[in-house]
Amino acid sequence: MKKTFIILLLVFSGIVFSPQAKAQCSVCTKTASQMGEKPAKGLNQGILYLMFAPFAIVGIVGYQWWRGNKEYEA
Repeated sequence: MKKTFIILLLVFSGIVFSPQAKAQCSVCTKTASQMGEKPAKGLNQGILYLMFAPFAIVGIVGYQWWRGNKEYEA
């Protein structure tokens, strides 16, 4: 279990923090292209940062539910 969790964590962090990660919708892409390269990178990283919190919350709740459900099966 720990091994699987560590592998998933490494894969997820590799995807999120890769330089090719794009998290912009079409409206944000147009806005970012008008701002220039440096502000566009900041906007993209802000979107990725805001995206991480809901995924982390769902992951923690899901893990707690799975761990609690696993104890009742035994």
